Amino acid sequence: MQFAIFAFLAVFLLIASGGLLLFYREVMLKRISEVIHPRSKEKSVTSVVQQAKSSIGSMMESVENLMPKSDKEVSIVRQRLTRAGYRDESAVKVFYGSKLVTPLVLSALAMVTGLANIAPFFVYVMTLGVGFLATDFWLGRKIKKRQKKITRGLPDVLDLLVICMEAGLSLDQATARTAQELTQSQPELCDELNIVVLEQHAGRGRADAWKNMSERTGVESVRNLVSMLVQTEQFGTSIAKVLRVHSDSLRVQRVQMIEEMASKTSVKLVFPLVLFIFPALFLVTLGPAAIVMVESFSKLTNK
Repeated sequence: MQFAIFAFLAVFLLIASGGLLLFYREVMLKRISEVIHPRSKEKSVTSVVQQAKSSIGSMMESVENLMPKSDKEVSIVRQRLTRAGYRDESAVKVFYGSKLVTPLVLSALAMVTGLANIAPFFVYVMTLGVGFLATDFWLGRKIKKRQKKITRGLPDVLDLLVICMEAGLSLDQATARTAQELTQSQPELCDELNIVVLEQHAGRGRADAWKNMSERTGVESVRNLVSMLVQTEQFGTSIAKVLRVHSDSLRVQRVQMIEEMASKTSVKLVFPLVLFIFPALFLVTLGPAAIVMVESFSKLTNK
């Protein structure tokens, strides 16, 4: 088992070193060309970040090709990454590469720390399984966190949309203005709104652009909003009134959710009370009496 792991690590290190050599060769050629043909402006921070991302993607591409996958699975993974906020082309490669690298790292840590000496087969199976599934769990947590932020920020975005539309702007102009104004407070939702604006500028219909937003986010409140906007556009009713009503309903749902969570606290407190508080309370209240009883019984037995 250890020989197989060592062989796999050796192959992985050879592939990684080859990718690094190819990457640094390109970097050296770029530096030489810059010295020969100097530029007036230096590279910005964004260009350096993009170069780092491209290098990581090129390194992970050689690793992720080792994992067998179908087109359906890749489309599902790409949709999950989009819902988590990762839209780069290299995101899928980094995802599959991490699913291969993480088990090897955990196995190497178990080997170095000596944990594998306790039960080698069980430890290596656990490290490989946990390392393979850790990326999926991490991505699921990122998706839930982003969806929660979108759900919380949707009423504020709708309020600003209503204000912009009542000031005389159209829905498309109000969407662009809202995405510009709330970038700092609601970055996730404003990012989606910017994509909606870009799709409309590219010639896509309003209904299709908002439907794509609901598919990208996967949030139920956004889907309800999109269906209401599509119905409003079909029947010709006031969009501002519909958005105001939907914003008020979302706030009511938030209050009801908080009340539901508050009502569940009494049930959730039973387990820490029974496991932690009650034993300490019994020890404090009954401990002195038990000591006195033991001392009295010991005196009786000595007599």
